[in-house]
Amino acid sequence: MAGSRRLLPCVGLGLFAVLCWVWVSFASLSGDQLHLEVLDVADLGAFQPQSALSDMEFASVASYRGPGNGDRRSNRELPVLLWWSGGLFPHFPGDTERIDCATSSCLVTSNRKVQRYKRTASIIFYGTDFRAYEAPLPRLRHQTWALFHEESPMNNYILSHGPGIRLFNYTATFRRESDYPLTLQWLPSLEYLLEPVAVSLEEKNRLRREGLAPVLYMQSHCDVPSDRDRYVHELMKYIEVDSYGKCLNNRPLPEHLEDTATATGEEPGFMNFVARYKFHLALENGICPDYITEKLWRPLHQGCVPVYRGSPVVADWMPNDHSVVIIDGFPSPKALADFLKRLDENDDEYVRYLEFKNPKRITNTRLLEGLESREWGVNDMSKPNYLNGFECYVCDQENARLAAERAYRKDPKRNQPLQPKLASNSHMGCPLPSPGYGNVKDLPADDG
Repeated sequence: MAGSRRLLPCVGLGLFAVLCWVWVSFASLSGDQLHLEVLDVADLGAFQPQSALSDMEFASVASYRGPGNGDRRSNRELPVLLWWSGGLFPHFPGDTERIDCATSSCLVTSNRKVQRYKRTASIIFYGTDFRAYEAPLPRLRHQTWALFHEESPMNNYILSHGPGIRLFNYTATFRRESDYPLTLQWLPSLEYLLEPVAVSLEEKNRLRREGLAPVLYMQSHCDVPSDRDRYVHELMKYIEVDSYGKCLNNRPLPEHLEDTATATGEEPGFMNFVARYKFHLALENGICPDYITEKLWRPLHQGCVPVYRGSPVVADWMPNDHSVVIIDGFPSPKALADFLKRLDENDDEYVRYLEFKNPKRITNTRLLEGLESREWGVNDMSKPNYLNGFECYVCDQENARLAAERAYRKDPKRNQPLQPKLASNSHMGCPLPSPGYGNVKDLPADDG
Protein backbone atom coordinates (compact mmCIF):
# COMPACT_ATOMS: atom_id res chain seq x y z
CA MET A 1 0.00 0.00 0.00
CA ALA A 2 2.83 2.36 0.89
CA GLY A 3 4.41 1.68 -2.51
CA SER A 4 1.12 2.46 -4.24
CA ARG A 5 0.82 5.76 -2.36
CA ARG A 6 4.34 6.71 -3.45
CA LEU A 7 3.42 6.02 -7.10
CA LEU A 8 0.37 8.31 -7.12
CA PRO A 9 2.32 11.59 -7.27
CA CYS A 10 4.40 10.18 -10.14
CA VAL A 11 1.32 9.13 -12.08
CA GLY A 12 -0.23 12.54 -11.50
CA LEU A 13 2.88 14.33 -12.70
CA GLY A 14 3.06 12.08 -15.75
CA LEU A 15 -0.57 12.78 -16.72
CA PHE A 16 -0.03 16.51 -16.17
CA ALA A 17 3.04 16.39 -18.45
CA VAL A 18 1.07 14.62 -21.23
CA LEU A 19 -1.76 17.19 -21.06
CA CYS A 20 0.76 20.04 -21.19
CA TRP A 21 2.42 18.45 -24.23
CA VAL A 22 -0.96 18.15 -26.00
CA TRP A 23 -1.74 21.82 -25.23
CA VAL A 24 1.64 22.94 -26.56
CA SER A 25 1.20 20.83 -29.70
CA PHE A 26 -2.07 22.58 -30.58
CA ALA A 27 -0.91 26.03 -29.54
CA SER A 28 2.13 25.74 -31.80
CA LEU A 29 0.12 25.31 -35.03
CA SER A 30 0.47 28.32 -37.33
CA GLY A 31 -2.43 30.22 -38.84
CA ASP A 32 -2.18 28.37 -42.15
CA GLN A 33 -2.19 24.96 -40.50
CA LEU A 34 -5.08 22.91 -39.25
CA HIS A 35 -6.16 24.22 -35.84
CA LEU A 36 -8.93 22.07 -34.40
CA GLU A 37 -10.62 21.53 -31.06
CA VAL A 38 -11.18 18.02 -29.78
CA LEU A 39 -14.57 17.12 -28.43
CA ASP A 40 -13.32 16.08 -25.00
CA VAL A 41 -10.19 14.84 -23.27
CA ALA A 42 -11.38 11.23 -23.40
CA ASP A 43 -11.19 11.31 -27.20
CA LEU A 44 -7.48 12.16 -27.26
CA GLY A 45 -6.39 8.55 -27.39
CA ALA A 46 -8.03 8.07 -30.79
CA PHE A 47 -5.69 10.64 -32.32
CA GLN A 48 -2.26 9.50 -31.12
CA PRO A 49 0.33 10.48 -32.06
CA GLN A 50 -0.84 14.09 -31.96
CA SER A 51 2.21 15.27 -33.90
CA ALA A 52 0.66 13.82 -37.07
CA LEU A 53 -1.85 16.67 -37.09
CA SER A 54 0.88 19.27 -37.50
CA ASP A 55 1.64 17.79 -40.93
CA MET A 56 -1.84 18.61 -42.23
CA GLU A 57 -1.42 21.93 -43.99
CA PHE A 58 -4.44 23.59 -45.57
CA ALA A 59 -2.77 25.70 -48.24
CA SER A 60 -4.61 28.87 -49.23
CA VAL A 61 -4.45 28.38 -52.98
CA ALA A 62 -5.57 30.73 -55.71
CA SER A 63 -9.07 29.54 -56.50
CA TYR A 64 -12.30 30.87 -57.93
CA ARG A 65 -14.18 32.95 -55.36
CA GLY A 66 -17.91 33.20 -55.92
CA PRO A 67 -19.41 36.65 -56.55
CA GLY A 68 -21.17 36.55 -53.16
CA ASN A 69 -18.19 35.25 -51.23
CA GLY A 70 -16.82 37.87 -48.87
CA ASP A 71 -15.33 35.27 -46.54
CA ARG A 72 -12.04 36.62 -45.19
CA ARG A 73 -11.64 34.20 -42.28
CA SER A 74 -8.32 32.48 -41.76
CA ASN A 75 -8.05 28.73 -42.20
CA ARG A 76 -8.24 28.14 -38.47
CA GLU A 77 -11.71 29.73 -38.37
CA LEU A 78 -13.33 27.77 -41.20
CA PRO A 79 -15.54 24.67 -40.87
CA VAL A 80 -14.02 21.41 -42.08
CA LEU A 81 -15.56 18.97 -44.60
CA LEU A 82 -14.25 15.40 -44.50
CA TRP A 83 -14.34 13.23 -47.64
CA TRP A 84 -14.78 9.78 -46.09
CA SER A 85 -14.38 7.53 -49.13
CA GLY A 86 -10.78 6.62 -49.83
CA GLY A 87 -9.57 7.49 -53.30
CA LEU A 88 -12.29 10.06 -53.97
CA PHE A 89 -10.83 13.40 -52.99
CA PRO A 90 -11.27 15.99 -55.76
CA HIS A 91 -8.02 17.85 -55.07
CA PHE A 92 -4.36 17.12 -55.66
CA PRO A 93 -1.65 16.95 -54.60
CA GLY A 94 -2.04 16.13 -50.94
CA ASP A 95 -5.09 15.37 -48.83
CA THR A 96 -6.15 18.85 -47.71
CA GLU A 97 -7.32 22.07 -49.34
CA ARG A 98 -9.13 25.34 -48.79
CA ILE A 99 -12.14 25.94 -51.03
CA ASP A 100 -13.71 29.34 -51.75
CA CYS A 101 -17.28 28.80 -52.90
CA ALA A 102 -20.23 30.90 -54.02
CA THR A 103 -20.97 32.53 -50.66
CA SER A 104 -18.45 31.11 -48.16
CA SER A 105 -15.26 29.12 -47.62
CA CYS A 106 -14.33 25.80 -45.98
CA LEU A 107 -11.43 23.47 -45.42
CA VAL A 108 -11.70 20.03 -47.04
CA THR A 109 -9.69 16.95 -46.25
CA SER A 110 -9.60 13.20 -46.73
CA ASN A 111 -7.67 12.65 -43.50
CA ARG A 112 -9.94 10.75 -41.13
CA LYS A 113 -8.00 11.93 -38.09
CA VAL A 114 -10.28 14.99 -37.99
CA GLN A 115 -13.52 12.99 -37.83
CA ARG A 116 -14.36 13.71 -34.19
CA TYR A 117 -13.33 17.37 -33.99
CA LYS A 118 -15.77 20.17 -33.35
CA ARG A 119 -14.89 22.07 -36.50
CA THR A 120 -15.52 19.05 -38.73
CA ALA A 121 -19.02 20.07 -39.70
CA SER A 122 -19.90 17.53 -42.40
CA ILE A 123 -18.74 14.16 -43.74
CA ILE A 124 -19.14 13.47 -47.47
CA PHE A 125 -19.61 9.86 -48.60
CA TYR A 126 -19.41 8.29 -52.06
CA GLY A 127 -22.42 6.03 -52.47
CA THR A 128 -20.76 3.14 -54.27
CA ASP A 129 -18.26 2.77 -51.41
CA PHE A 130 -20.68 3.37 -48.55
CA ARG A 131 -21.08 0.43 -46.17
CA ALA A 132 -23.11 0.73 -42.99
CA TYR A 133 -20.60 -1.36 -41.05
CA GLU A 134 -17.81 1.07 -42.02
CA ALA A 135 -19.71 4.25 -41.14
CA PRO A 136 -18.04 6.59 -38.62
CA LEU A 137 -20.07 5.72 -35.55
CA PRO A 138 -21.18 6.94 -33.13
CA ARG A 139 -22.57 9.70 -35.28
CA LEU A 140 -21.86 13.10 -33.73
CA ARG A 141 -24.73 15.49 -33.16
CA HIS A 142 -22.89 18.51 -34.51
CA GLN A 143 -22.10 16.85 -37.88
CA THR A 144 -24.17 16.41 -41.02
CA TRP A 145 -23.69 13.64 -43.57
CA ALA A 146 -23.67 14.22 -47.33
CA LEU A 147 -24.05 11.63 -50.09
CA PHE A 148 -22.57 11.82 -53.59
CA HIS A 149 -23.88 8.97 -55.75
CA GLU A 150 -24.20 9.37 -59.50
CA GLU A 151 -24.80 5.67 -60.17
CA SER A 152 -28.02 3.66 -60.10
CA PRO A 153 -29.09 1.84 -56.91
CA MET A 154 -27.67 -1.32 -58.46
CA ASN A 155 -24.28 -0.17 -57.16
CA ASN A 156 -25.52 0.05 -53.57
CA TYR A 157 -29.10 -1.06 -53.10
CA ILE A 158 -29.30 0.05 -49.45
CA LEU A 159 -29.50 3.66 -50.65
CA SER A 160 -32.77 3.04 -52.48
CA HIS A 161 -34.48 2.16 -49.19
CA GLY A 162 -35.87 4.81 -46.86
CA PRO A 163 -33.75 3.96 -43.78
CA GLY A 164 -30.61 4.06 -45.92
CA ILE A 165 -31.16 7.37 -47.68
CA ARG A 166 -32.44 9.06 -44.51
CA LEU A 167 -28.98 8.75 -42.99
CA PHE A 168 -27.99 11.75 -45.11
CA ASN A 169 -28.72 15.46 -44.89
CA TYR A 170 -27.50 16.48 -48.36
CA THR A 171 -27.53 14.49 -51.60
CA ALA A 172 -26.16 14.66 -55.12
CA THR A 173 -27.79 11.93 -57.21
CA PHE A 174 -29.35 11.38 -60.63
CA ARG A 175 -32.80 12.31 -59.29
CA ARG A 176 -34.03 15.86 -59.91
CA GLU A 177 -35.40 15.86 -56.34
CA SER A 178 -31.92 15.58 -54.83
CA ASP A 179 -30.26 18.67 -53.37
CA TYR A 180 -27.64 18.80 -56.12
CA PRO A 181 -29.13 16.99 -59.15
CA LEU A 182 -26.84 15.15 -61.58
CA THR A 183 -29.55 14.14 -64.04
CA LEU A 184 -27.67 15.45 -67.10
CA GLN A 185 -24.28 14.16 -65.97
CA TRP A 186 -23.77 12.10 -69.16
CA LEU A 187 -24.66 14.95 -71.53
CA PRO A 188 -21.58 17.15 -72.01
CA SER A 189 -23.34 20.03 -73.76
CA LEU A 190 -26.01 21.05 -76.21
CA GLU A 191 -23.34 21.06 -78.91
CA TYR A 192 -22.78 17.35 -78.24
CA LEU A 193 -26.36 16.70 -79.36
CA LEU A 194 -26.09 19.00 -82.36
CA GLU A 195 -23.05 17.28 -83.88
CA PRO A 196 -23.76 16.33 -87.51
CA VAL A 197 -24.93 12.79 -88.23
CA ALA A 198 -21.83 10.58 -88.21
CA VAL A 199 -23.00 8.16 -90.93
CA SER A 200 -25.44 9.36 -93.58
CA LEU A 201 -28.75 7.63 -94.14
CA GLU A 202 -27.61 6.74 -97.65
CA GLU A 203 -24.58 4.92 -96.23
CA LYS A 204 -26.68 3.18 -93.59
CA ASN A 205 -29.06 1.94 -96.27
CA ARG A 206 -26.13 0.68 -98.33
CA LEU A 207 -24.82 -1.24 -95.32
CA ARG A 208 -28.29 -2.66 -94.76
CA ARG A 209 -28.36 -4.00 -98.31
CA GLU A 210 -25.00 -5.63 -97.66
CA GLY A 211 -26.41 -7.49 -94.65
CA LEU A 212 -25.85 -5.25 -91.64
CA ALA A 213 -28.68 -5.63 -89.13
CA PRO A 214 -30.87 -2.57 -88.50
CA VAL A 215 -30.50 -2.85 -84.70
CA LEU A 216 -27.41 -2.81 -82.47
CA TYR A 217 -27.17 -4.27 -78.96
CA MET A 218 -23.90 -4.04 -77.04
CA GLN A 219 -23.77 -5.13 -73.42
CA SER A 220 -21.28 -7.01 -71.27
CA HIS A 221 -23.01 -6.48 -67.93
CA CYS A 222 -25.65 -9.18 -67.87
CA ASP A 223 -28.33 -10.10 -65.31
CA VAL A 224 -28.95 -6.56 -64.07
CA PRO A 225 -32.02 -5.39 -62.09
CA SER A 226 -33.75 -4.06 -65.22
CA ASP A 227 -33.59 -7.59 -66.69
CA ARG A 228 -32.92 -6.04 -70.09
CA ASP A 229 -31.54 -9.22 -71.69
CA ARG A 230 -34.88 -11.01 -71.26
CA TYR A 231 -36.63 -8.32 -73.30
CA VAL A 232 -33.93 -8.19 -75.98
CA HIS A 233 -33.95 -11.97 -76.28
CA GLU A 234 -37.66 -11.86 -77.05
CA LEU A 235 -37.25 -8.94 -79.47
CA MET A 236 -34.61 -10.85 -81.43
CA LYS A 237 -37.29 -13.37 -82.44
CA TYR A 238 -38.97 -10.70 -84.58
CA ILE A 239 -36.20 -8.45 -85.92
CA GLU A 240 -32.54 -8.88 -86.75
CA VAL A 241 -30.20 -7.58 -84.02
CA ASP A 242 -26.41 -7.56 -84.08
CA SER A 243 -25.42 -8.24 -80.48
CA TYR A 244 -21.84 -7.62 -79.36
CA GLY A 245 -20.36 -7.95 -75.91
CA LYS A 246 -20.98 -10.79 -73.46
CA CYS A 247 -24.78 -10.57 -73.26
CA LEU A 248 -26.76 -12.41 -75.96
CA ASN A 249 -23.68 -12.30 -78.15
CA ASN A 250 -24.13 -13.28 -81.79
CA ARG A 251 -21.36 -11.19 -83.39
CA PRO A 252 -17.65 -10.88 -82.57
CA LEU A 253 -16.20 -7.41 -82.15
CA PRO A 254 -13.29 -6.49 -84.39
CA GLU A 255 -10.09 -7.31 -82.56
CA HIS A 256 -9.05 -3.67 -82.19
CA LEU A 257 -12.31 -2.89 -80.35
CA GLU A 258 -12.29 -5.76 -77.84
CA ASP A 259 -10.85 -3.51 -75.15
CA THR A 260 -13.90 -1.98 -73.41
CA ALA A 261 -11.97 1.24 -72.83
CA THR A 262 -12.63 2.10 -76.47
CA ALA A 263 -16.33 2.37 -75.61
CA THR A 264 -16.11 4.29 -72.34
CA GLY A 265 -13.64 6.73 -73.82
CA GLU A 266 -15.59 7.16 -77.08
CA GLU A 267 -12.54 6.19 -79.10
CA PRO A 268 -13.09 7.20 -82.76
CA GLY A 269 -12.77 3.66 -84.10
CA PHE A 270 -15.46 2.42 -81.74
CA MET A 271 -17.73 5.38 -82.42
CA ASN A 272 -17.46 4.90 -86.18
CA PHE A 273 -18.23 1.21 -85.79
CA VAL A 274 -21.47 1.63 -83.84
CA ALA A 275 -22.63 4.70 -85.82
CA ARG A 276 -23.32 2.45 -88.84
CA TYR A 277 -26.50 1.10 -87.22
CA LYS A 278 -29.86 2.78 -87.66
CA PHE A 279 -31.15 1.82 -84.21
CA HIS A 280 -29.36 1.36 -80.89
CA LEU A 281 -30.99 -0.65 -78.13
CA ALA A 282 -30.41 1.61 -75.11
CA LEU A 283 -31.57 -0.22 -72.00
CA GLU A 284 -30.36 1.01 -68.60
CA ASN A 285 -29.31 -1.36 -65.82
CA GLY A 286 -32.01 0.07 -63.56
CA ILE A 287 -35.51 1.43 -64.14
CA CYS A 288 -35.26 4.61 -62.09
CA PRO A 289 -36.74 8.09 -62.61
CA ASP A 290 -34.13 10.44 -64.13
CA TYR A 291 -31.42 7.75 -64.33
CA ILE A 292 -30.20 8.44 -67.88
CA THR A 293 -26.73 7.45 -69.09
CA GLU A 294 -24.54 7.54 -72.18
CA LYS A 295 -26.59 4.64 -73.56
CA LEU A 296 -29.15 7.24 -74.58
CA TRP A 297 -27.07 10.35 -75.25
CA ARG A 298 -24.42 8.64 -77.37
CA PRO A 299 -26.71 7.45 -80.21
CA LEU A 300 -28.40 10.86 -80.22
CA HIS A 301 -24.95 12.42 -80.57
CA GLN A 302 -24.11 10.11 -83.48
CA GLY A 303 -27.38 10.53 -85.33
CA CYS A 304 -28.77 7.07 -84.62
CA VAL A 305 -32.21 6.38 -83.14
CA PRO A 306 -32.19 5.12 -79.54
CA VAL A 307 -34.69 2.43 -78.64
CA TYR A 308 -34.90 3.17 -74.96
CA ARG A 309 -35.95 1.64 -71.68
CA GLY A 310 -34.87 3.13 -68.37
CA SER A 311 -36.13 6.31 -66.75
CA PRO A 312 -39.93 6.30 -66.88
CA VAL A 313 -39.81 10.09 -67.27
CA VAL A 314 -37.12 10.20 -69.94
CA ALA A 315 -39.37 12.29 -72.20
CA ASP A 316 -38.89 15.19 -69.78
CA TRP A 317 -35.29 15.53 -70.97
CA MET A 318 -35.46 14.68 -74.67
CA PRO A 319 -34.66 17.31 -77.36
CA ASN A 320 -38.24 17.11 -78.64
CA ASP A 321 -41.13 14.68 -78.65
CA HIS A 322 -39.87 12.75 -81.68
CA SER A 323 -36.24 11.81 -81.11
CA VAL A 324 -36.40 8.51 -79.18
CA VAL A 325 -38.37 5.28 -79.53
CA ILE A 326 -39.54 4.38 -76.03
CA ILE A 327 -39.93 0.64 -75.52
CA ASP A 328 -42.64 0.93 -72.91
CA GLY A 329 -44.88 2.65 -75.45
CA PHE A 330 -45.39 -0.71 -77.19
CA PRO A 331 -47.51 -3.58 -75.90
CA SER A 332 -45.02 -6.30 -76.84
CA PRO A 333 -41.56 -6.90 -78.35
CA LYS A 334 -43.28 -7.99 -81.57
CA ALA A 335 -45.16 -4.68 -81.81
CA LEU A 336 -41.89 -2.81 -81.30
CA ALA A 337 -40.14 -4.93 -83.93
CA ASP A 338 -42.90 -4.24 -86.46
CA PHE A 339 -42.58 -0.49 -85.82
CA LEU A 340 -38.79 -0.54 -86.26
CA LYS A 341 -39.15 -2.46 -89.52
CA ARG A 342 -41.49 0.21 -90.86
CA LEU A 343 -39.02 2.97 -89.92
CA ASP A 344 -36.19 1.00 -91.51
CA GLU A 345 -38.11 0.87 -94.78
CA ASN A 346 -39.35 4.49 -94.75
CA ASP A 347 -36.58 7.08 -95.01
CA ASP A 348 -38.92 10.04 -94.54
CA GLU A 349 -40.22 8.68 -91.24
CA TYR A 350 -36.74 7.72 -90.07
CA VAL A 351 -35.17 11.15 -90.63
CA ARG A 352 -37.93 12.79 -88.57
CA TYR A 353 -36.19 11.27 -85.54
CA LEU A 354 -33.05 13.22 -86.46
CA GLU A 355 -34.65 16.64 -86.90
CA PHE A 356 -33.32 17.74 -83.49
CA LYS A 357 -29.91 18.13 -85.16
CA ASN A 358 -31.36 21.47 -86.30
CA PRO A 359 -31.20 23.74 -83.20
CA LYS A 360 -34.60 25.20 -84.10
CA ARG A 361 -36.14 21.74 -83.66
CA ILE A 362 -34.99 21.39 -80.04
CA THR A 363 -38.17 22.44 -78.30
CA ASN A 364 -37.71 21.06 -74.77
CA THR A 365 -37.20 24.09 -72.52
CA ARG A 366 -36.47 21.91 -69.47
CA LEU A 367 -33.48 20.39 -71.26
CA LEU A 368 -32.21 23.75 -72.49
CA GLU A 369 -32.61 25.41 -69.09
CA GLY A 370 -31.02 22.45 -67.32
CA LEU A 371 -27.90 22.65 -69.47
CA GLU A 372 -27.75 26.42 -69.19
CA SER A 373 -28.21 26.65 -65.42
CA ARG A 374 -26.03 23.84 -64.14
CA GLU A 375 -22.91 25.23 -62.52
CA TRP A 376 -20.73 22.19 -63.20
CA GLY A 377 -19.36 21.06 -66.53
CA VAL A 378 -18.56 17.79 -68.29
CA ASN A 379 -15.12 17.95 -69.90
CA ASP A 380 -15.38 21.73 -69.58
CA MET A 381 -12.35 23.28 -67.91
CA SER A 382 -14.14 26.63 -67.56
CA LYS A 383 -16.50 25.11 -64.95
CA PRO A 384 -15.94 23.02 -61.82
CA ASN A 385 -16.63 19.31 -62.03
CA TYR A 386 -19.62 18.03 -60.11
CA LEU A 387 -17.51 16.72 -57.22
CA ASN A 388 -16.12 20.19 -56.54
CA GLY A 389 -19.55 21.66 -57.16
CA PHE A 390 -21.18 19.41 -54.58
CA GLU A 391 -18.58 20.03 -51.90
CA CYS A 392 -19.12 23.77 -52.41
CA TYR A 393 -22.87 23.25 -52.08
CA VAL A 394 -22.27 21.46 -48.76
CA CYS A 395 -19.82 24.17 -47.69
CA ASP A 396 -22.32 26.99 -48.26
CA GLN A 397 -25.11 25.01 -46.59
CA GLU A 398 -22.97 24.27 -43.54
CA ASN A 399 -21.81 27.85 -43.15
CA ALA A 400 -25.43 29.01 -43.26
CA ARG A 401 -26.43 26.38 -40.69
CA LEU A 402 -23.59 27.26 -38.34
CA ALA A 403 -24.31 31.00 -38.64
CA ALA A 404 -27.98 30.38 -37.78
CA GLU A 405 -26.99 28.29 -34.76
CA ARG A 406 -24.66 31.05 -33.50
CA ALA A 407 -27.38 33.65 -33.90
CA TYR A 408 -29.85 31.44 -32.04
CA ARG A 409 -27.45 30.88 -29.14
CA LYS A 410 -26.81 34.61 -28.93
CA ASP A 411 -30.46 35.64 -28.95
CA PRO A 412 -32.90 32.70 -28.99
CA LYS A 413 -35.90 35.00 -28.69
CA ARG A 414 -35.18 36.81 -31.94
CA ASN A 415 -33.57 34.03 -33.98
CA GLN A 416 -34.54 30.52 -34.92
CA PRO A 417 -32.07 27.76 -35.89
CA LEU A 418 -32.34 26.35 -39.40
CA GLN A 419 -34.39 23.19 -39.55
CA PRO A 420 -32.10 20.26 -40.41
CA LYS A 421 -32.33 18.97 -43.96
CA LEU A 422 -33.08 15.29 -44.36
CA ALA A 423 -32.96 13.22 -47.54
CA SER A 424 -35.99 11.16 -48.54
CA ASN A 425 -36.66 8.22 -50.83
CA SER A 426 -37.38 10.67 -53.66
CA HIS A 427 -33.65 11.52 -53.71
CA MET A 428 -32.59 8.02 -54.77
CA GLY A 429 -35.49 5.58 -54.79
CA CYS A 430 -36.52 3.31 -57.66
CA PRO A 431 -39.43 0.93 -58.16
CA LEU A 432 -38.90 -2.71 -57.26
CA PRO A 433 -37.34 -4.71 -60.13
CA SER A 434 -39.67 -6.70 -62.37
CA PRO A 435 -39.12 -9.08 -65.29
CA GLY A 436 -37.86 -7.44 -68.46
CA TYR A 437 -40.58 -9.31 -70.31
CA GLY A 438 -43.53 -11.32 -69.09
CA ASN A 439 -45.13 -11.75 -65.72
CA VAL A 440 -43.16 -12.71 -62.66
CA LYS A 441 -45.76 -15.38 -61.89
CA ASP A 442 -44.84 -17.19 -65.12
CA LEU A 443 -41.11 -17.40 -64.38
CA PRO A 444 -39.53 -20.64 -63.12
CA ALA A 445 -38.84 -20.73 -59.39
CA ASP A 446 -35.10 -20.93 -60.00
CA ASP A 447 -35.01 -17.95 -62.39
CA GLY A 448 -32.29 -15.53 -61.29
